[in-house]
This record gives sequence, C-alpha cells and structure tokens, in this order.
Amino acid sequence: VQLQASGGGLVQAGNSLRLSCVASGLAFENYAVGWSRQAPGKEREVVAAINRYGGSTHYVDSVKGRFTISRDNAKNMVYLQMDSLKPEDTAVYYCAAVRSSSTVATIKSPGQYYYWGQGTQVTVSS
Repeated sequence: VQLQASGGGLVQAGNSLRLSCVASGLAFENYAVGWSRQAPGKEREVVAAINRYGGSTHYVDSVKGRFTISRDNAKNMVYLQMDSLKPEDTAVYYCAAVRSSSTVATIKSPGQYYYWGQGTQVTVSS
C-alpha cells in the first residue's frame, strides 16, 4: 500500500492551495481517509477527514469554512482544498487511510490511521 501526497508549496496568507493524494495497493472505497498536519514542536492533528463514500466529513475547528476535503474513489484520490490560508497553517501535511467497516464514520485521531503518505510541506507567509 502506498499513499503519495503532492501539492504543497509556499504561498502568501490569503491564498489557496490544493493538496492531492493518490492511493495504490488497496481497495480505496473500503478505507476512511484524512489529512493530518504537523508543525514543528506540535503534535500531529487530523485537520480533515472523510468517510468511505464521501458523504460525511469532519474538520478541526481551526480550518472549518476554509478547508474542504473530497475524494474520488474511481481515481483512488483524496483532495484537500485550502483557502484563505494563514501563517498558522504552516506544517507538513500527510494523507492517511484506515480500513473501515463503517460507511459513515470519519476518523478524527491520528492514532487510528494505519497507512500514511510521505507528507508535503505547506508554508504560508504573512
């Protein structure tokens, strides 16, 4: 199983980025997926999560209204659209997946994910 994240970069505050993650080696529709981030000196947190078929999402309060998670099971892809970026969004962003028997559950804790991508750096300048 591999998860490959891309799309990070350096942007000014207020701008947007779209992260993408492609999964291989798994039946993607059987997995709940999410995007986590980790800033220097801080714990990893799940910022957005989506259930197996995309009908249920979860966001951490700090990104609500600015970030949108989506998935395309036909392409084994999960996306994170990040708008109105702030300097405090600066972190390494990781996509992650875990097999889920539930068709509605979103996974909100990093410790519950089993497969992780390599991370992509997002830097927001003020």
